[in-house]
Amino acid sequence: MEAQYPAHWEADVVLADGGTAHVRPIRPADADRLRAFYSRLSDESIYFRFFGPRPRLSDREVAWFTNVDYLSRVALIATIGTEMVAVIRYDRTGPGEGEVAFLVEDAHQGRGVASVLLEHLAATARERGVERFVADVLPANMKMMGVLRQAGYTAETHFADGVVRMTLDLTPTETATEVTTAREHRAEARSIARLLTPGSVAVIGASREPGGVGHTALRNLLAADFTGPVYPVHREVRAMAGVRAYPSVTAIDDEVDLAVVAVPAEGVLDVVKECAEKGVHGLVVLSSGFGETGEAGRDRQDELARIARSYGLRVVGPNCLGIANTDPAVKLNATLAATVPGRGRVGFFSQSGALGTALLQRVKERGMGISSFVSAGNRADVSGNDLLQYWEEDASTEVILLYLESLGNPRKFTRLARRIARSKPIVVVKSGGTPAGHSAEELGLPDSAISSLFEQAGLIRVDDLIQLFDVGQLLAYQPLPAGPRVALITNSDALGLLAADGCLAAGLEPRPPVNLGATAEASEFCTALADELASPEVDAAVVIYMPPIPGDTTAVAAGLLEISRGSAKPVLATFQGHLGMHPCLQTGGPVPARGSIPSYAAPEEAVRALALAVRYATWRARPVVPPPDLDDLDTAGARALVHEALTAGAAALPPTRPETGPATDGQIPAPADTSDAPAQDARAQDAPVSGAPAPGAAPAQGHGGEAAADSVRPPAEYAVVPSTESAGAPLFAEAGPPVQADAAALLACYGVTVWPAEVVRSPDEAVAAAERLGWPAVLKVAGPDASRRAGTVRLGLPNAESVRHAYAEFARQFGDDVELAVQRMAPQPAVPTVVSVIEDPAFGPVVSFGLGEVTARLLLDQGFRLAPLTREDAAALVRSVRAAPLLFGEYGYPPVAVDALEDLLTRVSRLGHDLPELGRLDLDQVLVGESGVIVLDARATLRTPPGPRLDGGPRRLGESPRLNRGRFSSG
Repeated sequence: MEAQYPAHWEADVVLADGGTAHVRPIRPADADRLRAFYSRLSDESIYFRFFGPRPRLSDREVAWFTNVDYLSRVALIATIGTEMVAVIRYDRTGPGEGEVAFLVEDAHQGRGVASVLLEHLAATARERGVERFVADVLPANMKMMGVLRQAGYTAETHFADGVVRMTLDLTPTETATEVTTAREHRAEARSIARLLTPGSVAVIGASREPGGVGHTALRNLLAADFTGPVYPVHREVRAMAGVRAYPSVTAIDDEVDLAVVAVPAEGVLDVVKECAEKGVHGLVVLSSGFGETGEAGRDRQDELARIARSYGLRVVGPNCLGIANTDPAVKLNATLAATVPGRGRVGFFSQSGALGTALLQRVKERGMGISSFVSAGNRADVSGNDLLQYWEEDASTEVILLYLESLGNPRKFTRLARRIARSKPIVVVKSGGTPAGHSAEELGLPDSAISSLFEQAGLIRVDDLIQLFDVGQLLAYQPLPAGPRVALITNSDALGLLAADGCLAAGLEPRPPVNLGATAEASEFCTALADELASPEVDAAVVIYMPPIPGDTTAVAAGLLEISRGSAKPVLATFQGHLGMHPCLQTGGPVPARGSIPSYAAPEEAVRALALAVRYATWRARPVVPPPDLDDLDTAGARALVHEALTAGAAALPPTRPETGPATDGQIPAPADTSDAPAQDARAQDAPVSGAPAPGAAPAQGHGGEAAADSVRPPAEYAVVPSTESAGAPLFAEAGPPVQADAAALLACYGVTVWPAEVVRSPDEAVAAAERLGWPAVLKVAGPDASRRAGTVRLGLPNAESVRHAYAEFARQFGDDVELAVQRMAPQPAVPTVVSVIEDPAFGPVVSFGLGEVTARLLLDQGFRLAPLTREDAAALVRSVRAAPLLFGEYGYPPVAVDALEDLLTRVSRLGHDLPELGRLDLDQVLVGESGVIVLDARATLRTPPGPRLDGGPRRLGESPRLNRGRFSSG
């Protein structure tokens, strides 16, 4: 009988070599799978695991290893296809301690399986209240010791009685986070490199029918002169386009790295299994008929992703245009687009297949070139996040252009972008809405919030595709501007004025245009440009060359290139109205090189692109600083308050049937009888091999009987308190109804005081409350929406009579049963503001800020940032709203303590980050005065998280589609 199955522990993961595997808790039904796994192990692996020979596992041992309670005894396995390739486990040996063991099949050692399993087991252990792992290792088992030491946790090592005892403190550290992030980056980058740099390609579904999908894909591959062999796959014909064809991919004698799939949707899943059998690394599924067609197609798409990942394959598509790599060593055009731009410096990602053809054509017309291109289509697996990881490593990619229709994992996207944008600019067009078929849900935040979060991450968000390429061609070939001061050199007074107006509208600082006149020649342009670039008052230059009478274009262009080459300042041009990389303005031969001058059809387009580059350069110049270290936080106290509130809320609900694993009837088992637990070497528990998981093991002798008890609940002394990713994950369950928490108590744990208030129900109570709190008093309508309505507050009440009078007014206005609250009048003058923290399903904790006045609320004048905030983030958030000047002494308002407001923002952002159970926190209002801030009212809503945050916990591609469609996605 199986204990409650923790489905949220399941994950698809990318291994170090770019392949994939599925991680999940072990189940009793895995008994035969465990036996088969054990039979493939080498004698050395078994010896390192069990400290001695053990040719086979007895039935009693198999039963012990596969029957766990997921509390005190936990085991995870890694599978590829239908086979188990690794297992890791811990058995609780005492309060807060578990003994860890793992074993990896010899054929899969060195692929990073053990490392990723250890990350996942550590997360489950923290969730169950286990704070440290111990392991006894033979001195010769260097691989296992390497896995444990390289995990990034604080480790202690002792040698005694011929074994090495290692103890790992599972408290997350900065080093552990860096290790996980680095491994994630390398693995995901490698998985995309295997797609974009294949040694061979099979086209499955290739046909002789002109215009067909398979025929087009095959022709384009051959026309691009792909440097490796191409294998057409067709069940009936012997050759296509002069190339030998094969009846199936498994019939190909040589290795196949990449398969381009162009068969009808109904046959794709069989093709995936054939490719897995052949050992293909990745798939490009051009076929349509998946999520874009409705529910049945969506099920087929989910199954495609599930099968491919389970067999170790990455998938681009389905319903996509394909992929391309212009590297001369590869020359890959596995797309349906006959026109692919030449070699360039730009990596280009598009989710739209149909639009991708037009975009590639536009890039080619501009003469920009690309390094590589990926059209993800319905994005069942490979996403923009994966491409960001790859392009960060790719030396030939200097600028990243993204056309996004959906975001599957926005929090991860912004995390990656914030890191990568420090070295490579990322320009993005985000369309509104999510097309049918995409493996992502609609985002819940308003578009203005998404723009704010993109800005925080250093992304350059543009309005349309024209701007995408306008900015891209500037960043690809010219240096970043150091500031907003722009020199304008022109041979047209009218165009110079238009450029100056455009600069002002875009937030730039134009110098007076230098008008050379309609007949200016190359020497005059060169002299003017050299003088302007030499000025310390100039950060960039825009040259407008639009002669009314044809002149010596070549000489002018050559002179501009010569002058700009010696400057570190960007130069843009409107050169005879040409759009793109004018042949005369290129350096480096037929392929534009850095130093080429981009041209724009009109000067307004040039300065708009320049303004976005200035904004990006300003962001990039800021130092990278972590969130502040706040020493006065009582995180444990806050967690205890959350646990108490959620426990009380759950107790008030009717009992529900627990969700169980596939092999259980929903009954909760009684504690297992452990008298028949298999005996083994006293150190067998801890002897994994070469960074490999091992079949679970009975607790080592001499550690007491607690670990042997296969009970559903840990002993009382091991009681688990829900906590956060930062120090032990929360206990997840089906999300229940929201629970109101004591917001003042929570905030107090984070150094924020709420101005005292008392709810009153009669005039006498109101007067008594005012006497206790102090005069002058404030009487206001209580309730979450009161501050949004006019006439709900009476300020500066000096005495009992005025309080009684105000109470009577409210009773007449809202009824005798109105609920009112009394506070002491806060010091004035002050500016009212509103601060909120929202746990967004896609982005995680998001902090919003705005002014509390009615006009600002009506205009939705809000700023947004992802938590936790750095001090720089908090400062930018305050200044991001249009009404921010009121905080800095403008329009007759007094200057207020903005530094105290920024400190408050960092604290509440940390609260939201630390407590994933915090569904919403509203501070309405926060008065910002001359000497500090006062929180007048606060409300907090809790809920039990249904699973880890999208980008929280150990690395994963995203939750399997079979578990929760769209909720966890790699995108």
